[in-house]
Amino acid sequence: MAKSAKITKVEGTSIDADIKEGKALASIWRQTNSLKQTIKANGFDTRLGKLMQKLKAQSSLDSGQISRQTLTTYGIHCIDRRRRSEALWFVENETEVRAFIETSGFKGSSLTALQAAMRKAAKGSDEPAKAEPSNIGQSDEAPAKAERPKITHKVMVNTIINQAKLNGLDLEKIIEDLMASLPTEAKVAA
Repeated sequence: MAKSAKITKVEGTSIDADIKEGKALASIWRQTNSLKQTIKANGFDTRLGKLMQKLKAQSSLDSGQISRQTLTTYGIHCIDRRRRSEALWFVENETEVRAFIETSGFKGSSLTALQAAMRKAAKGSDEPAKAEPSNIGQSDEAPAKAERPKITHKVMVNTIINQAKLNGLDLEKIIEDLMASLPTEAKVAA
């Protein structure tokens, strides 16, 4: 069995007691591996989260951010910031987390995995069971193809004349080219 860390029972709300708690947490934080142990009432993450909650409430900043100096004073500056954040999250959401572990039978090994599982479960409950494609703006009928207006002989002649004038082309040369491109049968019928 692995050597267990000494748990210091600290009572009271004095600054000295909080500093002592922070230093005790700093000495054991690398030895904690079991989520089950760290989220107990006297577990590492619970204790760290409660201390972080106190320090956040005492913070002079509007955002509640804890200064580096305060973290150093309380001896928890050497604990990874992500671990401190997870512990704070755990304490702030403790009832929901414990209910989730109870109902889902979560067997993960870290708070990170627990957060991911809770996000996934929350995402799954928000989505409908079966996604249906949206029919908004769609009709049952197939769209009818737009019919082109029939071009008459007169419209074609006028279009050719207008295009020749716009582009500065010789109209007699265009007529010769049209006559040359027609098959011989069409020339006789014309």
